[in-house]
Amino acid sequence: MSAEPKPKITTGPARKIIWFKMDIRAYSMIAALIAIWLLFSFMSDAFLTPRNLSNLFLQMSVTAILAIGMVLVIVAGQIDLSVGSILGFTGGVAAVLNVWYDWNTIPVILVTVLLGAVIGFVQGWWVAYRAVPAFIVTLGGMLIYRGLLLMVSRSQTVAPLDPSLRYVGQEYVVPVLGYMLAGAAVAFVILNTLRKRRARRKYGFELDPMMLDAGKVVLTAMLILLFVLVMNQYQGIPVPFIIVIVLALVFTFIAKHTVFGRQVYALGGNPEAARLSGINIKQRLLMVFVLNGTLAAIAGIIYTSRLNAGTTSAGEMMELDAIAACVIGGTSLMGGAGTIIGAVIGALVMASLDNGMSIMNLDSYWQFVVKGSILILAVWIDIYSRQRKNHV
Repeated sequence: MSAEPKPKITTGPARKIIWFKMDIRAYSMIAALIAIWLLFSFMSDAFLTPRNLSNLFLQMSVTAILAIGMVLVIVAGQIDLSVGSILGFTGGVAAVLNVWYDWNTIPVILVTVLLGAVIGFVQGWWVAYRAVPAFIVTLGGMLIYRGLLLMVSRSQTVAPLDPSLRYVGQEYVVPVLGYMLAGAAVAFVILNTLRKRRARRKYGFELDPMMLDAGKVVLTAMLILLFVLVMNQYQGIPVPFIIVIVLALVFTFIAKHTVFGRQVYALGGNPEAARLSGINIKQRLLMVFVLNGTLAAIAGIIYTSRLNAGTTSAGEMMELDAIAACVIGGTSLMGGAGTIIGAVIGALVMASLDNGMSIMNLDSYWQFVVKGSILILAVWIDIYSRQRKNHV
């Protein structure tokens, strides 16, 4: 019987180098977010108030959900320019069914989500099985679903929604439930850290010092409790943000811990190698677009619910916000690299810029200029870091 391998614990300079390489992108995103928050808080006393922060997390929810789906698409080496129109169309259908045809909330949500999946299936089929470039398919889709939205809504605003449907996009969880969720989140962080240490010890991988992991857990727990405390000072955690957290956890698990997720990364990193290794590329691409369409429909329901209406302009330019959130969050437009949590942080950066500039009463054209400039800068950073990596 062979002896169990002893875990290795790295210390000193080697430890610092590993940390620097692993977390530089994540740390830069968080540093940029903190810098944006500090800048706006110095320029306006209203920015860091509980009410505005609650509104900020409410605003970023729709972009974050679109970005979660877009990460998978971009990681697979594709692009989707139609998610804004899908959001508008599916949200419009939900409003029509609820207001004009008196459908109850649950059937409305089920049919709308199914419609998003069908749209994703159709687009994915054209990309995967008919070899039409995703740029063309989704560009056409952007026009088609915008036109269908005008058709089903008869070019008018559809309102008001049933109160139960408005709950999805406008309500908050009560403070007690918020604290319970915070406790569950902290317990999850502790158990997940212990599970990872056990797994690494079992297979003989390097282990971080216990004090370092304990420090991470304490810091994460403090941030979770601080977040809940701030939200409870207003009306509680927004329901749409709870949905974002659930979706982020589910899709992070899919991306990191399933065969499908690993194959999507392999597909975007090197399609030829993925094909030679036996991955069914067409099937994986189709599934990526189905998931993306489904998430766009969920975002459409939340967006329509928050506005209490289906509008003909819903979702305009939101595909660009979703792509920008992914790129800012570290997703490479070349494919093969990107994380769900990075995209969510990127969405928070985009929403913070929108929110801060609106509070400062900057003209809307400055908002487009700033967001566009940041997108170009983020792409340049990605290209520059890849070039440096190739030269090392």
